[in-house]
Amino acid sequence: MKIVHIITRLILGGAQENTLITCKLLAERGHDVTLVTGPATGPEGELFEQTKGQKYKVETVNKMIRAICPLYDSISYKQIKKLLREIRPDIVHTHSAKAGILGRFAAYSLRHQSQDYRLKTPAIVHTIHGWSFHPYQSNLLNKFYIAIEKAAAKRTDFFISVADAMTEKALEAGIGNPEQFVTAYSAIEEDEFLGPVSEQRKKEFRQKYRISEDAVVLITIARLFELKGHDYIIESAKELSERFENAVWLFVGDGNLSQHYKEQVKQLGLAEKVKFTGLLPPSQIPLAIASSDILVHCSLREGLARALPQALLCGKPAISFDIDGAREVVNENTGFLVEPKNIEQLTKACAELIANEQLRKKLGDYGRESVKEKFAPETMVDTIEVIYRKLLEQK
Repeated sequence: MKIVHIITRLILGGAQENTLITCKLLAERGHDVTLVTGPATGPEGELFEQTKGQKYKVETVNKMIRAICPLYDSISYKQIKKLLREIRPDIVHTHSAKAGILGRFAAYSLRHQSQDYRLKTPAIVHTIHGWSFHPYQSNLLNKFYIAIEKAAAKRTDFFISVADAMTEKALEAGIGNPEQFVTAYSAIEEDEFLGPVSEQRKKEFRQKYRISEDAVVLITIARLFELKGHDYIIESAKELSERFENAVWLFVGDGNLSQHYKEQVKQLGLAEKVKFTGLLPPSQIPLAIASSDILVHCSLREGLARALPQALLCGKPAISFDIDGAREVVNENTGFLVEPKNIEQLTKACAELIANEQLRKKLGDYGRESVKEKFAPETMVDTIEVIYRKLLEQK
């Protein structure tokens, strides 16, 4: 099959890693794959390096940015349409909000306006990594985003959700029909997380951030950004650091709130307790988790945070706010789900795991087995390939 994937930007992030794994495996299976993306701007880091030496092609749409910009969006739409006309794909598969809208409208317009039969064939698929509408912005803005998504849904043959929760939210908002959805959990390159990490490497990693060998490390992997929940973790750390002298918090990532959080922990006297790694390349994430003891994820909106299954693959228990798809991997057998914004519950869950090494190991061991097959790249791409073939047979 000739397949085009379209994503807004290749920054460090779950949607981006998911898309790169999909393109890589589809190309290795003999499909003709092209990845279309905007520039990777911002403090979050970029993944263009991972596209080098792969069997798929990459096209950059220079004006495709995350923010709404009528001029740039119009230019990007025309460029995407031009690329699709040249490539003549069987499948157009979009990811993320901006690329999802522009890509689906462009593919649909070719299908219904072109005189050339070969341009009328593309099946249109969209992966839902997360929705742009959520409770933490105005109703007016939510109505605007839902209206756009409904319009795009009419130009979509099939939806792939990274969690059942994403499908539920879509149907509640009146986006798509139930028979158009399937869940394919976002794949993780599992070997890196399942493989053993030497005690020496873990020791060196801790030494780099001045963390003692006997410390219990609570790691958070997320952009230092609005709604990612670092505030709640810092708030709980105030109390926990007094109760547990050996507890240390490790924030992995960067973003526009980086300096704010560094100043905050300094003012609270937690500078020696809360460490910041800044951006780490994806290849370093398995080591960072393996060198830690507990994953804490307090984002207020997320499709299904990849950090949760990544931690479980490393045999580490996870604590997460009970939002979106988190409950599909975190439960009483793998960690703790916490009511969003509830610092008391968060503190209690963290305290229980800091104090109980046996419980950490029990939850981590069970968690590893629970996510192995579910998040394997082959599992995700098998599902995607079946959908592609089904759509092309229908056409």
